[in-house]
Amino acid sequence: MAIFVRRDWIVAAALLLAACTNAPPPTKFPQLTYAHRGVFILDVSRIEIVDAYRPTLRPPNVEHLMPVAPAAAARQWAGDRLRAAGSLNRRAVFTIIDGSVTETALRRQTGLRGALTVDQSERYDAVLAVRLEIFDDAGRQIGVAEASARRSRSVPEDITLNAREKIWFSITETLIDNLNAELERAIPQFLSAYIRRTSNL
Repeated sequence: MAIFVRRDWIVAAALLLAACTNAPPPTKFPQLTYAHRGVFILDVSRIEIVDAYRPTLRPPNVEHLMPVAPAAAARQWAGDRLRAAGSLNRRAVFTIIDGSVTETALRRQTGLRGALTVDQSERYDAVLAVRLEIFDDAGRQIGVAEASARRSRSVPEDITLNAREKIWFSITETLIDNLNAELERAIPQFLSAYIRRTSNL
């Protein structure tokens, strides 16, 4: 009797191991960096990066589940593209105001038609908003530039976890690309008095 029980356990373990072996490996995503796009050298003594966005860590928000959250990409952008080299009487503050991504369930067809079609099951709405401020030694704001980007993307009901993560990564890439374009316009326009020079822009 004990022999058969032990054999059953061996078979079950083998099946479980086979299932794990057949599971697709997790996707490896590239690191998002932005220094190659050029550097803004600001006439300030230091640059502070402030993440004012506080994720809820619960539905409908999903940014904390993404391979690279939009807020993390914005922090990387600021660290790569902003440099302090100037007046001891000034500081710059780069603030991440919003970095949310929410999931909305979409209506799907039912009945025979629903069984024969692949519907879009969820939509992801992403927002990334930042502000770059210059302050004098008295703490007064003497310059400000703001930028924001939005992105929406739906996914089919039969999507795999790996495919969903690839779409999430693409959402962040697109958001930061759009935000970068906005900042490249806004910083020279509104903070030109505090730019010492730009590098490789």
